[in-house]
Amino acid sequence: MDFSLSEEIEFLRENVRKFVKEEVEAVAMEIEENNEIPEKIIEQSKEMGLFSLSIPEEYGGLGLDMVDKCAIFEELGKTHNGFTTLIGAHTGIGTVGIVEFGTDEQKQKYLPKMATGEWIGAFALTEPSAGSNAANLKTTAVKKGDKYIINGSKHYITNAVDADVFTVMAITDPEKGAKGITSFIVEKDFPGFSLGKVEEKMGLRGSHSAELFFDDMEVPVENVLGEEGQGYVNALKVLANGRAGLAARNLGSCEKLLEHCLNYAKEREQFGKPILDIQTIQNMLADISLQIETLKSLTYRVAWMTDQKQRVVKEAAIAKLYGSEVYNKVADLAVQIHGGIGYMKDYPIERYYRDARITKIYEGTSEIQRNIIAGELIRELKRKEG
Repeated sequence: MDFSLSEEIEFLRENVRKFVKEEVEAVAMEIEENNEIPEKIIEQSKEMGLFSLSIPEEYGGLGLDMVDKCAIFEELGKTHNGFTTLIGAHTGIGTVGIVEFGTDEQKQKYLPKMATGEWIGAFALTEPSAGSNAANLKTTAVKKGDKYIINGSKHYITNAVDADVFTVMAITDPEKGAKGITSFIVEKDFPGFSLGKVEEKMGLRGSHSAELFFDDMEVPVENVLGEEGQGYVNALKVLANGRAGLAARNLGSCEKLLEHCLNYAKEREQFGKPILDIQTIQNMLADISLQIETLKSLTYRVAWMTDQKQRVVKEAAIAKLYGSEVYNKVADLAVQIHGGIGYMKDYPIERYYRDARITKIYEGTSEIQRNIIAGELIRELKRKEG
């Protein structure tokens, strides 16, 4: 396995690292307070090509493979997670479906504007009755002439407020269950589309999630994404594709927390010496480093396997599960090392602690990842037994 990066990607990673450190970190508290990412940061992200990571070069994107994307996501994870989520959701589940399953006409229409960030992408699967049981959709799509008429709703949709293009799953054949679900490319100004309640979340300030409502929404037949009835299968593929990227973002956040912990432990004195000299603190730092290095190896291994077109259903689920579990453990240890100041809102540790919690829920809960891993183990066992 080779995780080395080209000179071009190393150059991009260094620029992203500098951008994160000098620009995004400077407004992190502003994002927390205002629940908005400054337009200046959005424009700079567009100029750097951060909205185009997953989009092929022929459509104006950077066309990065998964190892390269993980290198960028790792750097993005070292700053405000709301900003990182905006970029990650767009370049991941927001665009990958169109890249992988779209027709030439669909790609020509949508991807160039999504590559520049002029159009933001979102992924609309979750409903009040369909969370972990993602196939239990109630949103329906009925074909009438050259259009589908969609009725229903979605909730907790990341990027919903900012998005222009949505990948929406709806039932086209109720008799077929999961095999009766179809994906559609939906634009925010389609007749019958409306935005519902904007959610107030525990964390991820600046990343806006909201309800979507479809009231006899008209979607042209040419906006079916992939084949009719393949929406659920394709949605699972899109989610699995992004799990290494999620792990990389979590990795970056853990690395930033370790940096904070080391700097604080060096400066903070108790019992007449820096707490860095106290073995209990050293053990905590060692545990953080251990988990970071393990997560890094796992993340880039899965990314490499993805680039080699290998089956990574189990490995991607492990990366997503382990990445979220590690992030939460590291954030908890970071609060403990910082003591009281780690619990205060005017210091970034508290923010990371809140932001870490959603990683065990969104894009497949930790429990669902365990189910996937177990299912793959059973599948492999049966294959060996013939």
